Amino acid sequence: IQISDNWPGYSLDLFTYPQHYYGDLEYVLIPHGIIVDRTERLAKDIMQDIGDNDIVVLCVLKGGYKFCADLVEHIKNLSRNSERFISMKVDFVRLKSYHNDQSMQDMQIIGGDDLSKLTGKVSFLCFLLILFFMFCKDIVGTGRTMKVLLNNIEKYKPKMIKVASLLVKRTSRPDGYRPDYYGFEIPDLFVVGYALDYNEHFRDLNHICVINDHGKAKYRV
Repeated sequence: IQISDNWPGYSLDLFTYPQHYYGDLEYVLIPHGIIVDRTERLAKDIMQDIGDNDIVVLCVLKGGYKFCADLVEHIKNLSRNSERFISMKVDFVRLKSYHNDQSMQDMQIIGGDDLSKLTGKVSFLCFLLILFFMFCKDIVGTGRTMKVLLNNIEKYKPKMIKVASLLVKRTSRPDGYRPDYYGFEIPDLFVVGYALDYNEHFRDLNHICVINDHGKAKYRV
């Protein structure tokens, strides 16, 4: 699903959201109900593609935990109601590449100490945001974060690697990474909600929203 650059979004007045974020948001980009429906469709697509393979789900924290939990639950429900049972194991890693709303030059990978269990397995990386495109002193190319993570994982020689992302940021650079499955292609906006944060705030916001300048200033560190 592509969200155009001139999409005005939904008025905040149409939805309920935590009162402590009043004045911090521009508009709702993707309502929670649409997120849930789209995630269910992604689960169906994944189920059709994996065949009889078991899955190791590698969830990228912190932003990916809600998407991962919802996607895994949908896959479990589909497996439960089908003739074939899909076994899933879940592991977690954390990536740190942002300070405030700016991408840093160096990225840290935290956790996932026992990734040797990926050897010979089919793994799906559940990642809320894959493509980052921000300006610092230099242009940080799209997909750098995911490329670093994949290079780290490939040394364990899993049978297959597939990447699922809820969001993909649309940029003008042609060399960016594209996930195997994604829910929404969005404009190059800084968005929050559905576990996606700005300095650890807005994770409790169910909708995906665009943060305004007041919100950035209020929660800047």
